[in-house]
Amino acid sequence: MKKSSHPIDIHVGKRLKQQRLLQGISQESLAKQLGITFQQIQKYENATNRISASKLYQLSQVLEVPIQYFFDNELQH
Repeated sequence: MKKSSHPIDIHVGKRLKQQRLLQGISQESLAKQLGITFQQIQKYENATNRISASKLYQLSQVLEVPIQYFFDNELQH
């Protein structure tokens, strides 16, 4: 039985993809800047793999957005 992704992981992956596309950055280019494979970026964007805190920090630096960007509109009660 396959575990489904947590809604927050899905949201963070969507925000990552949205920002990457807004900036016109390919998965390959982003992956190279992070020292990972483009397949890993795909897994992050599809919430197949969770993004670690350190990788989320690196993504925020490369994409020049605050870490909070990835959680905007998701954590409001």
